[in-house]
Order: sequence, then C-alpha cells, then structure tokens
Amino acid sequence: MPVSIEKTAKTVQQAIQDALEELGLTDDDVVVEVLDEGDSGLLGLGRRPAKVRVTADDEPSFALNDEFPATPETPETSEEVYYGDDETYSGDPETPEEAETVSYVANVLAGIGIHGQISSFREEDTLHIDVNGRDCGAAIGRRGETLEAIQYLASLVANKHSENHLRVVVDIAGYRRRRETSLISLAERTAARVSGSGQKISLEPMNPAERRIIHSALQGYPGVTTYSEGEDAERHIVIAPLSES
Repeated sequence: MPVSIEKTAKTVQQAIQDALEELGLTDDDVVVEVLDEGDSGLLGLGRRPAKVRVTADDEPSFALNDEFPATPETPETSEEVYYGDDETYSGDPETPEEAETVSYVANVLAGIGIHGQISSFREEDTLHIDVNGRDCGAAIGRRGETLEAIQYLASLVANKHSENHLRVVVDIAGYRRRRETSLISLAERTAARVSGSGQKISLEPMNPAERRIIHSALQGYPGVTTYSEGEDAERHIVIAPLSES
C-alpha cells in the first residue's frame, strides 16, 4: 500500500525535503502533491507556510546498485542486443534506421559504464527500445531526465535519413511503466479529493509527457477539469472543479 505524509515549511521545496528525510527516500521514489504553495505575506507579515503531500510509490524506482527484474516478454519480432565491453550484437532489425538507433542507445549506455541487454520491437510507426541490466539508475536520472535525453537523441538518430517519422520510446528497467502507473493513481486520487472538496489542487512540476498522462487519465473524469500553469521547469497541472473552467 502507498504511504503518504503531509509536511509544511516556508517553501514547497523545503516541505518536500522534510518529507523525503522522514520517509528515508529520494524524490525518484515518490509522487508529490502541492497542497498549498504558501504566501510570504506583506513585508513578511501574515506568512502562510507551504504544504505538500508526499506519497511513496507502490514500487519505488530503481537506484544505483539495485537488483533489476528480468526483462518482460516482448513480441516474437523483438531484437535482443547485448551491450558492454565483452558482448556482441545479435538480431536482425527491420530497417537500417532501427539498427542504427538501437546501436546508438547501446553505445551511450556502454559509454557511461552500464551493461545489460536491450530488447527492441516495432509497432507500426513506433520503435520500442527496452533496456534491462544492473546499475541503470545513472541512465534514468532524476525524475527520468537522463532517460528523456537519451530518448530524444535516439529519435534524432532514427529520423536522420527517414522520410516517414519514426517515433522512438526508450524505457530503462521499466521506469516509464512504473511512473505512468503512479501518475494515473495520483491523478485519480487527487481528482476524487477535488470533486469532494470543491477546491483545486496543484501538482508538482512535470515534463510534457507526464503532464499528458495526467490530462489523459482525467479526460473523462466527472466533475473535474485539468489545465497547466507555470513556465518552463515550473510548469505543472492544476486539477480543479469543473465549475471553475
């Protein structure tokens, strides 16, 4: 069962840090809800503290030196590529673009000292690349930032000489699947609270892909609406009663 705690502090970041220290986790292992951004008040008077709820994921994301589960089964058309100092490539990708993209990802991982196995398969106009191995935390990064960068660069490689756009999805140690499950759960729990209280709730800043997951999860949820606020790294989703839209 998920474990949630609420913390107040002068700033949102301090409240999050206090909660992480109490849970003994890192911010990669939790989902954060900003309940109140706080208010410094006029000339520091009447200050209202920031308040957050921090929920430990049902299945925490992997950190360095964790043990990783076996790679999930993939379709029969999947290709397996081993990367590392003494490994060799195998498999027969459908196109040169796919082979070059998988090879690029393997070289990036080997270059940062990560060893393991890649399974890739094509699904219409999407190339899925799944990575499994040990010590993969460095390839995921804080909140998946390194993973996003690897996926972006892999997409550039895949479409360098391609006339038809090929979408590339890279997942490492199942991070995306776990994160999506956590975000959908967060969206539904928060929507239920908003619907019951009539008060809007702001979520933590997220990247565009994660915001799309929240928007999609609540698209048909009765009585609530979602929209984004903030700029750049501070852009976040607000879940509000439908009457406010």
